[in-house]
Amino acid sequence: MPPQPRRKHTALMLLLGTSLLGASLLGTAPTAQAAERNPTCRAPKNPALAKQLTRDLRSALAGRRGTVSVALHDNRTNLNCTLDAGLSYDSASIVKVLMLEATLRRAQQRGRPLTPWEGRNLRPMIRSSDNAAASRLWNDLGHPYLAGTLRRAGTTRTSLGPYGYWGLTRTTAADQLRLLGGLTGPRPFVTYRAYGLKLMSEVRKDQRWGVTAGMPRGLRAHLKNGWLPRATHGWRIHSIGAFTGGGRTYRIAVLSHDNPSMAYGVRTVERVAQAVHRNLNKGRAVARGLTPADEISERSDGSVPPWAPELPHP
Repeated sequence: MPPQPRRKHTALMLLLGTSLLGASLLGTAPTAQAAERNPTCRAPKNPALAKQLTRDLRSALAGRRGTVSVALHDNRTNLNCTLDAGLSYDSASIVKVLMLEATLRRAQQRGRPLTPWEGRNLRPMIRSSDNAAASRLWNDLGHPYLAGTLRRAGTTRTSLGPYGYWGLTRTTAADQLRLLGGLTGPRPFVTYRAYGLKLMSEVRKDQRWGVTAGMPRGLRAHLKNGWLPRATHGWRIHSIGAFTGGGRTYRIAVLSHDNPSMAYGVRTVERVAQAVHRNLNKGRAVARGLTPADEISERSDGSVPPWAPELPHP
């Protein structure tokens, strides 16, 4: 858990005021309504693929509770899929990809290699989702540079977490896809792209659930997940990733909240991922299936300390 003293929480409460506290107390239980089920896929050169994947995504989410957003882009077919991709969520640990990208970009802009200190913090932050390392990088980069990284990536609805609560950064599936594009897209900051993707391919085994479900053999997964329960909106379960190999690259971002448990949210995300991988890799052997329920921890990623206030959602 990031070292964020309770005295910061007291100051934050005073700044936010009683109206914010009152708003947070009005919605302390996660909702259980079914998510909207209107995914849209478009592929001008392969309309049959787009139509089939639209049906399969709708089927994957049928009967699932919670709120789910999806964004997908495949460079080979120019396929794009969205489902409520502009809906805002607390980022939890997926904001660490922004910190990774900002640190790599800063080094390249300054014409220098990564410092030993940067490397010592980037590696555990991505590989094991280390929160102390994330806090150090967040403070070192600062809001202005992080905001500039968001602008360069073309994000439109991501706002940085206030008062050091980086896990309360608000973001959307569409913006997460844009950030992944900084590492995989047509005009990335080339020098450090391979290093960033390498770290995301080395996420430890117990954190490799989510968008990897259903991926075929022969592709490499580069991912980051977030898993955070709070009094409002239940479990936030997010998984973002890029898949490379065989002359193709595709990016997936699946964000969700209002999940009754971590295992439930993981299964929802993985059903979406299975539909995507199956349609983009027809006939290929599957390398990874669904994550067994007994391998899902039901422990928070610690990206937001328990004393942090509940901020109202739009």
